[in-house]
Amino acid sequence: MSTQGTRDEAQRPLAGKVALVAGATRGAGRAMAVELGAAGATVYATGRTTRDRISEVGRATETIEETAELITAAGGTGIAVPTDHLEPEQVRALIERVDREQGRLDVLVNDVWGGEHLIAFGKKSWENDLAGGLRMLRLGVETHLITSYYALPLLIRNPGGLVIEVTDGNAEFNKTYRENLFYDLAKNAPIRTAFGLAEELREFDGTAVCVSPGFLRSEQMLDHFGVTEANWRDAVEREPHFAIAESPHFIGRAVAALAADPERARWNGKSVFSGELAKVYGCTDLDGSRPDAFGYFRDVVFGGEEGTAADYR
Repeated sequence: MSTQGTRDEAQRPLAGKVALVAGATRGAGRAMAVELGAAGATVYATGRTTRDRISEVGRATETIEETAELITAAGGTGIAVPTDHLEPEQVRALIERVDREQGRLDVLVNDVWGGEHLIAFGKKSWENDLAGGLRMLRLGVETHLITSYYALPLLIRNPGGLVIEVTDGNAEFNKTYRENLFYDLAKNAPIRTAFGLAEELREFDGTAVCVSPGFLRSEQMLDHFGVTEANWRDAVEREPHFAIAESPHFIGRAVAALAADPERARWNGKSVFSGELAKVYGCTDLDGSRPDAFGYFRDVVFGGEEGTAADYR
């Protein structure tokens, strides 16, 4: 093999692989889709917000068509497919299309979410809106189960498939109550889903991992603080913990490295933060840092040890 060929393989370790990122309109989902594309994958990006229609949680500034274009610009092949993952027939049609066009699926990322606006933190479960809480569970849990149900038969057709369940917090972090019963259930369910799928996929040489970003500098969070990615540090004075924040591309790079790891089965059934993966794979954020939000909150915020966010970047 030529030196050029070896270099191309190193830069595009997922060339020839097919990924589906369910919930790729913005934030971590978009970044994971883009970084999988940058590693050479063909990526199907799904969501409900398109240039023609905005979903209940979407914004006109982020669409799945734009995500697909960013994937292609990064070096992969981006394919946008409008999909409501609560509708089984739409998901079935999506997987049939992937099968028809690619004949394989190597990476499934279950990132569908969008429920925080439906509940109120700091209230008892019976004080919350029941319909909103149940809707959150449908968006954050049922969508993942429907997508896996239809996608996994295609994923296991070839050995080595990978399922990424995306949530907020790992098993250790989520031992503490997440301030709202519906939210707590929604964010713990992907951890158990990855644990269960790890057992089911083992005989097919498949791997299931639950991954969480740290303090995510999503588009929504940047808007909340009135800053942009270029000047996000201006928000630290208002919220000191924001100093540990990471861009969505940090978890994107960590997931892409995990997908390219021939020994990824070592993570099977585990729940990890992006920073934990980054330490193993040598990933950095866009600014070259390697934030460890989990370590910072565990040790300093909740653990009472001395230290600052700068010590964990």
